[in-house]
Amino acid sequence: MEQTCNYQTEHLRQLVLASSSPRRRELVASLGLSLPVLILSSDTDEWTPPEWTPSQIVEQLGLRKAKATAQLLSAEDKAGSLIVGADTIVVLDGEVLGKPHDRADAIAALTRLQGRRHQVFTGIACVDPHGGRELVAHRMTEVVMKRLDPALIERYVDSGEPMDKAGSYGIQGRGAILVDRIEGCYFNVVGLPLSLLSDMLAQFRITVI
Repeated sequence: MEQTCNYQTEHLRQLVLASSSPRRRELVASLGLSLPVLILSSDTDEWTPPEWTPSQIVEQLGLRKAKATAQLLSAEDKAGSLIVGADTIVVLDGEVLGKPHDRADAIAALTRLQGRRHQVFTGIACVDPHGGRELVAHRMTEVVMKRLDPALIERYVDSGEPMDKAGSYGIQGRGAILVDRIEGCYFNVVGLPLSLLSDMLAQFRITVI
């Protein structure tokens, strides 16, 4: 992350979360920021070049989401907003596992993950359209999943919880029982590493504590 000592932030009047994720919304709300928070997501092209690393993918998609959401704001709102975009992926043996397409896809992903160690990457982008400043960073957490009975995997998939989640599980829900241990930030696996976000917001003079 870059540091800009002379950066002026008096124009910032609100934070815009460029996400439709209820989990990210709850995490941002838990910070109790002094600025009002607007939730506004956009349809964003999530294609990435095959040669991009996991960290590049999440950082650039987070930035892409923030910039796309900025275009939905009025000129007045854009001038006073800090826009936060985020993206999360699950990586197994160097392969990115996205959200499942259907039941069979979710079962296949969890069957591959069970008993194995994988990585969860989340990228965050903070964009100030008025000040012309963009800040991007990411976190990685190692997750070790339990060995799982095929019937348990099917029951979990049939609960519906995995269907909108990268890697086909949600650690903050019933998916917690699938996980043996993690090494790193828990909130990163949920989808928004709060420690990293607070450090980034501090560079825009937005403090949590």
